[in-house]
Amino acid sequence: MSTVSRGRSPLGPRTPRRARGLLGRSGLAAASVTVLALAASGCVVVHGEREVLPAATPTEAAEALKDFTAAYNKADKAYDRALDADYVTGALGAIDAARLDAGHEVSPAGNSSHVPLEFTDARFTIPKKAGWPRWFVANADANKGNEARWLLVFTRSNVAEPWAVAYLTLLDPDDVPVFKTDKDGLAEPVTVNSAELAVAPKDLSADYATYLKDGGGDVFAPGVHTSGWVEQRKKSAIKPGLVTQYIDEPLGKGDFAPLGLRTADGGALVFFATHHYEKLTAAQGTSIPAQSDSVLALTTGEIKQSLTLEFVSNQVVLDPGRSAANQGVEFLSRIQGLTAAQGE
Repeated sequence: MSTVSRGRSPLGPRTPRRARGLLGRSGLAAASVTVLALAASGCVVVHGEREVLPAATPTEAAEALKDFTAAYNKADKAYDRALDADYVTGALGAIDAARLDAGHEVSPAGNSSHVPLEFTDARFTIPKKAGWPRWFVANADANKGNEARWLLVFTRSNVAEPWAVAYLTLLDPDDVPVFKTDKDGLAEPVTVNSAELAVAPKDLSADYATYLKDGGGDVFAPGVHTSGWVEQRKKSAIKPGLVTQYIDEPLGKGDFAPLGLRTADGGALVFFATHHYEKLTAAQGTSIPAQSDSVLALTTGEIKQSLTLEFVSNQVVLDPGRSAANQGVEFLSRIQGLTAAQGE
């Protein structure tokens, strides 16, 4: 099952929001331990940032999901981005910030259609790694999103920070892969420059931005968010009295860095982000199509002959192992949200 949202997020009827700019916090963490042992021969220092540790305990992970849900519901009900700013980051943070800003502009009194988000049957995939950031994946049912499973990637960069969700995606239960785990049930993270995968996670964002220009190359398997999106753009690029131009940029540093877990088949499930622009230009004597109140709430400048829409997209893919017969990276889901617009 593939999922895409344009200007809306599965968290509710929203038009995304900008988090702390596009370069906020740097993601994950877990317990960092420094043990100082004094002995007759001197002192020995063991640094937690060098030890391979679980990112969190199951209890800590469950508490993080609970805290996120509570903060999200408060922010959604009030349309106040400050109420969950500490609990979102990266791609989701950018999308959610813009959604709440737009909601507040349109309905200053708050969200009259608010329905609290609720999670059940939460399962946690917790990797072990050395150093910061640390992170884990929550996989849960929700009262929104039909029958899909919600995958939320929690991150933090030190023990003083609350866990924040950087990536959110919805998957058909059958699309959630089996992860590689050790005897303790802990998962194995993949490094951003891993040479054991068809594509190193650090290259996915740039490769996708390049691919969308013309659909060339064999990095990505055909599908709704690859060949299908390229064809859709070609068809909508030129309409009577209106031209649409597309610009795609990688978004993979800091809070937007890719995160991946090794799967049992030798590949990896990887989350990554991209930045997209759509510029609509009306011919002389015509005008830009009417936009929704939510879009207008995020628009600066006056819409005369053109409107540039800015989006952040977060996606999750299956990145095959180097020995796999099929080397095409497969998209499982993509969620895109409007974060800003400029009229001219």
